[in-house]
Amino acid sequence: MIAASVAPGQNTLGFMLPYTPLHHLILKRMERPIVLTSGNLSDEPQCIDNDEAREKLGKIADYFLLHNRDIVNRIDDSVVRVIGEKLQTIRRARGYAPSTITLPDGFKAAPHILAMGSELKNTFCLLRDGEAILSQHLGDLENAAAFNAYQDTLNLYLNLFEHKPVAIAIDQHPEYLSTKLGRELAAANNLQLYQIQHHHAHIAACMAENHLPLDTQPVLGIALDGLGYGEDSTLWGGEFLLADYRSYKRLGTFKPVAMIGGEQAIYQPWRNTYAHLTAAFNWQDLQQKYRDLDLLTFLTQKPLNLLNQMVEKQINSPLASSCGRLFDAVAAAIGICREECSYEGQAAIEMEALIDINSLNDDKETGAYPFAIETINNISHIESRPMWQALLDDLQQQVPESAIARKFHQGLADAIADMVTRLCDRYFINRVALSGGVWQNTVLLNLISNRLQVKGIT
Repeated sequence: MIAASVAPGQNTLGFMLPYTPLHHLILKRMERPIVLTSGNLSDEPQCIDNDEAREKLGKIADYFLLHNRDIVNRIDDSVVRVIGEKLQTIRRARGYAPSTITLPDGFKAAPHILAMGSELKNTFCLLRDGEAILSQHLGDLENAAAFNAYQDTLNLYLNLFEHKPVAIAIDQHPEYLSTKLGRELAAANNLQLYQIQHHHAHIAACMAENHLPLDTQPVLGIALDGLGYGEDSTLWGGEFLLADYRSYKRLGTFKPVAMIGGEQAIYQPWRNTYAHLTAAFNWQDLQQKYRDLDLLTFLTQKPLNLLNQMVEKQINSPLASSCGRLFDAVAAAIGICREECSYEGQAAIEMEALIDINSLNDDKETGAYPFAIETINNISHIESRPMWQALLDDLQQQVPESAIARKFHQGLADAIADMVTRLCDRYFINRVALSGGVWQNTVLLNLISNRLQVKGIT
């Protein structure tokens, strides 16, 4: 029996088989599975010497395996899973990096490039001679220790592979530490600088991973994640892009909603719930109609006047078309991590875990929340107001959390599939590319895959 504290709020566990003789010797003596860490505090890089490990992890670990061999290149454990008999890589690190990735036809003549990567869940990439050398997962650079480790690993790779880039690629977000460092390196070494839109990069990476040649026809890219800096200086995160490797056109998105408090909204999901509700409805009307809901009671205890002023005056409340934040908003509405998350995406992950995957194909369990699709300035928008109306009614009727979670996933899948069908018909496309962190949601991925296969879209 595995203790509930190992993976609270989850319905799956990750296992690692012993892959060295030393592992086998240890586990043979233990005669039972062990719970192990990557050797780091949350958000920090792994400890790489014995003294540091004792100091930082002494209150966490029951046992230490110490060694007199110095660690030069810290590297985390990889995470993979199988979906539909196909291996999906969640975190590419030990066992995979830094092995080279052969790029599709057409990239052989591409110049030597250093791609700096994003701010969260960072990896960087060296591009040369039709191959990509992708670093291991390096974590979130907003942590000072992680950013220092990022720079150390970057220098190690550049020296180890004798990589001399003629250009540097950076994310368009002006405040990312990786972007700022890329600008500094380009200026100091007189290198060409390319600014790449975050979600276009998602789709291009998906195309390359699926071996589409450089001169391939545009695909419909569906990039769903937490956030990325958009061309219009708002935050994107629910994008439908007509894209090839060189360019893209934004065809559709989720209707933007304010992220009240900026980054605070990532770790306090109730902020997203309030933002979505007030964007869709009059708050006084909601209070009157749903005054007995614990959700409304909870929200009225927050400094709502201050939040309203922040939105009205655009103070640290950027507009965001983020699908990830929509998941957070719905999860908080049904009581999951409502007050606070301990890591990004926790609310959405725990909401997914409520769903029995077998119930998705049950004829008696086919309910789905409605979404609307409307056109604003020639761009199609998924509008969540009808979904919120139905969800609030279900909360009032005390519908179980698991049923609400399932109906949200079903409805969102219907809306995305409807958007894809419309855009594919309009632009004569029959190939889509799915990328971004939201697609780690197995339930949503399976629902969308099934719907698109039925429509003959691959």
